[in-house]
Amino acid sequence: MNFNLLNFFQKRLPLLSPTEKIAIEAGDTWWEGELFSGNPDWDQLYQFSRPSLSSEEKEFITHKVLPLCKNINDWEIFQSKKIPQKIWTYFKKEKFFGLVIPKRYGGLGFSAYAHSTIVSILGSRSLSVAIGMMVPNSLGPAELLLHYGTEEQKDKYLSSLASGKDIPCFALTSTDAGSDASHMTDKGIICYEEYQGKKTLGIKLNFEKRYITLAPIATILGLAFKLYDPDNLIGQKDYVGISLCLISLPDSKITIKKHDPLNLAFPNGSLHGQDVFVPIDNLIGGLKSAGHGWKMLMECLSIGRSISLPALSTAISQYCFRVAGAYAAIREQFKHPIGHFEGIEQKLAYIGGLNYIIESARTFTTIPIDNNLRPAIASAITKYHLTEFARNIISHAMDIQGGRAIQMGPCNLLAILHIASPIAITVEGANILTRNLMIFGQGIMRAHPFLKKEMEAISNNNQKAFKILFFQHIKYSIKNFFRLFYTSKLNRMSAALAFCTDISLLILGGNLKRKENLSARLGDVLSYLYLASSVIKYHVDHGKPQDEEIYVNWCMNYLLYQMQLSLNDFCHNFPNKYIGKILNFLIFPLGKNYQLPSDELNHQIAKTLLSPSKLRDKLSSSCYSNKDKDDIIGRLENALELKFQNSDDYIIAQKDVLQVDSF
Repeated sequence: MNFNLLNFFQKRLPLLSPTEKIAIEAGDTWWEGELFSGNPDWDQLYQFSRPSLSSEEKEFITHKVLPLCKNINDWEIFQSKKIPQKIWTYFKKEKFFGLVIPKRYGGLGFSAYAHSTIVSILGSRSLSVAIGMMVPNSLGPAELLLHYGTEEQKDKYLSSLASGKDIPCFALTSTDAGSDASHMTDKGIICYEEYQGKKTLGIKLNFEKRYITLAPIATILGLAFKLYDPDNLIGQKDYVGISLCLISLPDSKITIKKHDPLNLAFPNGSLHGQDVFVPIDNLIGGLKSAGHGWKMLMECLSIGRSISLPALSTAISQYCFRVAGAYAAIREQFKHPIGHFEGIEQKLAYIGGLNYIIESARTFTTIPIDNNLRPAIASAITKYHLTEFARNIISHAMDIQGGRAIQMGPCNLLAILHIASPIAITVEGANILTRNLMIFGQGIMRAHPFLKKEMEAISNNNQKAFKILFFQHIKYSIKNFFRLFYTSKLNRMSAALAFCTDISLLILGGNLKRKENLSARLGDVLSYLYLASSVIKYHVDHGKPQDEEIYVNWCMNYLLYQMQLSLNDFCHNFPNKYIGKILNFLIFPLGKNYQLPSDELNHQIAKTLLSPSKLRDKLSSSCYSNKDKDDIIGRLENALELKFQNSDDYIIAQKDVLQVDSF
């Protein structure tokens, strides 16, 4: 029986390619494992440390970041398609490129939370400037060198990267293959060649890369490529594997062409290298890291997904939170502020509620990074959902401003953000890939308590280990089945996720990997559970303030409804219709109980956006704001305050804010 059982699952469980195995092994599992348990330990959630800024980080924000924001004119940057040289000079002088580089190498050594907050504040003033600063602190060579570089490489490069003497870029995206490193055509051949007057062992590279941020101004290029050793100069394999190296720029054999990323000003371009030779010491991590580039990338990509892209989403959401609310309070129709109309209230409520989720998740996901973890699944969840939420938020804000929002000019509050909003969803794997392949594909293998161990037992043909794991798995599934009927709401959704996953594996086996829409819906349930956890954690960490309870209620209603929708769609589209109907009945025996936030709750949320308050300031604390009457944001903020002070100057301020540029 054991042999037959093992054979049965050998045929049914999905086969993994070598690159898939590496991707699954890369990074760390964090809170997601609890969410797959069917019975999360909520006390563990509360015990995670609360992210906070050190006195040094606060001082940097106050004395370096905010003054920079004050002097940024994003309209002029957008028109010129160029970040002013004075900003690049300021970045270098104040070590903005060394936020995460340790102090011993000349960097600032800031926390992930501080890094995220700084990107958010800058992004709320100018996405172009934020992206220009963000890349060297994200998936630039510095991040890879910190984790994998040799001591010689760290000493050689990190200080110059921290000071801005060298500007880095990293080239992964390959023509046709995109971010799928396993199918890139970029190659490096191990060989001897004359280099600086000496016969040198090195790599001859030929590559085509595109969409590479900072490429047009970079002095150091980090490159991903497939490494070959046909003469077996470093080992016994002809194909060594995906590897990473550093190349000094400019190089006469590398051609760089500038892209135009939706008229934004951050430098972006393509790279074409032909017979580019670099010494073998230029491999990141040295010779021992040859062939391990895919794992290195998978682990370091999670940092960018955890910090940079969520931070840009926060910049958009908190900016729109302030701007949409203030505008809706000042703009009148039929002698009433438009923010008092229910249609506008609903838009404001979604801006406010989604902003609360974004800030909670952004903050939450910095916790594992500051504890030296690389949260592969959490980073994919955060990257996908926060960038999509931000895209929805900017659309709601545009709707509120109507015709004014589509008139380009220096007084337009939203157009540049609207134009830029699709950019983040394309980075480090487009969002379609992230949702359909990564969240559940990695999540099920890493977060499920038994599946990975079972597959290892099957791979090793270990019948004894498989038998033990299999019956533990059955016991786990039965417990989750009964939890569907008596646990709390979030625990029921956790149990439903685990139970549906097990049924899917049993019925569909390896075909589940190819049923992208089906698995993506289970991934959505995992994601919404993660986001709900972040909301709870954020609220508890801040002392459960009473004025935020309406936000927590809104978020929980919204997220539970989305979980319900995802599970219902999963059951409805399950290939075996009878099993789908049974699953749907088991999960929702009384029908669909969860509803979107009510009109009354939307009304309460909308009110908090329409007037100055401590809550409004707190929920947009990572957004740059000012009271400068020569600044469009300053005029808006002043007008809002004058309105609620019943000042005689309000009418003038109102007209000034509502003016539209004409050419």
